[in-house]
Amino acid sequence: MTTFKELSISSPIMKALEKMGFEEATPIQAETIPLAMQGKDVIGQAQTGTGKTAAFGIPMIEKIDKTAKTIQGLVVAPTRELAIQVAEEINRLGRFKGIRTLPVYGGQHMDRQIRALKDGPHIVVATPGRLLDHMRRKTIRIDNVQTAVLDEADEMLNMGFIDDIRDILKGIPSERQTLLFSATMPKEIRNIANTLMKSPEEVKVKAKEMTVENIDQYFVEVPDRLKFDTLTNHIDIHAPSLAIIFSRTKKRVDEIAEGLQARGFRAEGIHGDLTQGKRMSVLNKFKGGRIEFLVATDVAARGLDISNVSHVYNFDIPQDPESYVHRIGRTGRAGKTGEAVSFITPREIAHLHSIEKVTKSKMKRLMPPTNQDAQRGQQQVAVEKLIKTIDSEDLKTYQETANELLQDHDSISIIAAALKMLTKERRETPVSISSAQPISVKKAQQRGGGNKDNNRRNNKRGSYGQRGTGARTNNQGGRSRKGNFQKRRNNES
Repeated sequence: MTTFKELSISSPIMKALEKMGFEEATPIQAETIPLAMQGKDVIGQAQTGTGKTAAFGIPMIEKIDKTAKTIQGLVVAPTRELAIQVAEEINRLGRFKGIRTLPVYGGQHMDRQIRALKDGPHIVVATPGRLLDHMRRKTIRIDNVQTAVLDEADEMLNMGFIDDIRDILKGIPSERQTLLFSATMPKEIRNIANTLMKSPEEVKVKAKEMTVENIDQYFVEVPDRLKFDTLTNHIDIHAPSLAIIFSRTKKRVDEIAEGLQARGFRAEGIHGDLTQGKRMSVLNKFKGGRIEFLVATDVAARGLDISNVSHVYNFDIPQDPESYVHRIGRTGRAGKTGEAVSFITPREIAHLHSIEKVTKSKMKRLMPPTNQDAQRGQQQVAVEKLIKTIDSEDLKTYQETANELLQDHDSISIIAAALKMLTKERRETPVSISSAQPISVKKAQQRGGGNKDNNRRNNKRGSYGQRGTGARTNNQGGRSRKGNFQKRRNNES
């Protein structure tokens, strides 16, 4: 795996990536960013959820002159949900460089968009129909665009936008850089690449399918602020022998490790800021069983080969399916079974589904365990210790003392006292973990059977009346807009 530091990214963007909790580039990012930074046109074939936005966003931001209040980067996306999400992520990536990104899509008041465009955004993320509308009204200036991106080109083809894409690209200066991303590569998309791109380099990334079948995969939907208590409750119930806990940021790794120690667990953390000597010391303790829990970032855990890991916990879900496969492969080794548990915030459910889709695996939902569940779990561990001792030990030398106890106390009280002595009672130490931004993917396909299907039905009707909100009259702007152009608006609103 490649770290972002290895990709010669400028310090303002590196600072943003660190704030977002990303150290390691996904395969599409590792291959696309160097090519795009050299100014080459790129065709990227990759699924949703593989980190495409940073793959094209980082090289685009690097080229922006923030002092020039002109549109220098343009991203075309099929749906308003995706346009909004891409704009948000590019804004996060460019915040320390002072880059402003504006989403432009159908269903939003035209006057408001025109005012926002006059404020001089550096990058615009737009849906095709609304972008063409602005181009025809001359309310958007794209003659200074250096980088043009087509995101999810096959979806735009499916939604009937292929001619719009051609018109948009023809309206941008020919000396631009063009980056095209598509999960599939039908002949119409290939034709655009051949006619409107300059000797494009091809990057093809397919996420690995699950190769380890003896890993039980689960997820727990829980708010970020409750993740730590949920983790410790799960640990109390399932008593892992050795477990690795993955977090996205170095700060959270330190906080989780310290929090586990405060509650009586043997835990230590590793991340990129540790010296090699300290990292090896922690790993040797983990391999030798002197600590039960290793808390790690993806980068720090690279190359780990520890055979007795019973559980992997994704405290933070990784940003792409490749990392998920890589993480959970730490358990279930050498023919043994293992468990992988991911803690998912409500806003990350769509991202979880994208990982399931690409990796062709299914995670079972677990309800968040309560404190009472955890107490009961620890008592059950003590019961198992008692039973194991009864079955395997010679207890004759203890029987006389046991009889004496029974003369003074009832058997229930004696057993309860033994269980209390054997049960680990967790310290109720308050632990605070700093917050982290959720990872999200486009939500178009998760809403009521998918906006795209509804939009296609609207296309057949050719009517604004079915949309519910954002409807406009056909003579907006003093022009009649019927037929295909009217249908495109339905797709974007």
